[in-house]
Amino acid sequence: MGWWWMDVLLDLLNSRPLVGGEEQDALGESSAGRRWAREHGGDGSTAELALLREARDALQGVVRGERSPAALNPLLEGVDRIPEFTSDGLQWTLRTPPHARLAVEAVLAWAATEERMPGRLRPCDNGECRLFLLDRSRANRARWCSMAVCGNREKARRHYERTR
Repeated sequence: MGWWWMDVLLDLLNSRPLVGGEEQDALGESSAGRRWAREHGGDGSTAELALLREARDALQGVVRGERSPAALNPLLEGVDRIPEFTSDGLQWTLRTPPHARLAVEAVLAWAATEERMPGRLRPCDNGECRLFLLDRSRANRARWCSMAVCGNREKARRHYERTR
């Protein structure tokens, strides 16, 4: 699984942000949801969007520590990975219904992230933010999804509390 799948995973986790205090859902039943799926390699079907929303909710719960990774098992039912040697070496082909492929790949990307970069995929430390971050820093100390937005807000809030 390529590293670009981690970006797809992060996009999926962050597809329901709060904007101006209102929830936005990039995977809604609108043309925007179909476009999101197609831009990430899916087909944008209604069945695919429903499964992506299910995968997103389960993954968010797992990453926040609210749910066990076993909550992801239903998303992997009936999925096979077939090994095949090619001129590039061993390749794994995923066999799943077309509408489930993108959600399954996101779950597999989460598992690969946990294996290769344990503890680096986490929620933003700003309690009012619903986004996630993948800490790629050497020190593994990133706390916010965006330093420009959440980091500055939290630092300003703490400064205000100290100077009151």
